[in-house]
Amino acid sequence: MVSPLLVKAAPHGREIVNVTPERAGWTYVGFRALRLATGETESLNTGDKELCLVVLSGTVDVTVQGQRFAGLGVRDSVFDDVAPAAIYVPPGQALSVAATRSAEIALCTAPATQAPRPLRVIDPAGMRRSVRGTGSNTRYVCDILPHDDPGAEHLLVVEVTTPAGHSSSYPPHKHDSETPPTETQLEETYYHRLNPPQGFAFQRVYTDDRSLDEACAVEDHDVVMVPRGYHPVVAPHGYALYYLNVMAGPQRFWVFRNDPAHEWMIAKPPAV
Repeated sequence: MVSPLLVKAAPHGREIVNVTPERAGWTYVGFRALRLATGETESLNTGDKELCLVVLSGTVDVTVQGQRFAGLGVRDSVFDDVAPAAIYVPPGQALSVAATRSAEIALCTAPATQAPRPLRVIDPAGMRRSVRGTGSNTRYVCDILPHDDPGAEHLLVVEVTTPAGHSSSYPPHKHDSETPPTETQLEETYYHRLNPPQGFAFQRVYTDDRSLDEACAVEDHDVVMVPRGYHPVVAPHGYALYYLNVMAGPQRFWVFRNDPAHEWMIAKPPAV
């Protein structure tokens, strides 16, 4: 039986996966991933949502209300050691995305009701890249739209690459209680990619009282929805794991709590 938190990817076609707040049963996070062949276009309107468009691979031109942003994206794969191209689009904007080279794009959304932030290309050179963890807990993080970037109302977007045989989002941590400054409530999606693509990984989502306790075997392009609870990930031997995280909640502030049962293995709380 497939976990209710696991959204299986379409193996072919333009739309890879689509998670709406209605489908997830929550309030904030929306996520779509699309394949665009060279010359294909996608048109959309942000409506009452803010959008962070991430060029996962390939190259696109983005036109927003007459402004054209050409040649976004240089990666051939999400596993390339380079930050992605991204653009932030505020609510109420019509946009068109045209692939000038076969592309995979992520559309990350959240409600936006206050004075809109300006439209902007997020410079890959300015994205914070870091190494987290040690030993078989090492992973590589790129902050695309972190909580200390004031250019969004609710959205947080980050990508993580986990080497084969390593753990990630580990020790298990959660952010489902709105009790700042000790913890904040953030919904989250994990968009998984595997290298080689026939691989698989494992993600568990569980709460302290085990009222939620789901174990997901994820394959290439699958999404895991994290409405609450701890959510560690493991990449088996032989398969590197990439995931794109989208988070949003009442406040645009990320403070997490580690599972006390597993905190013994670290000297200080990790990030991501």
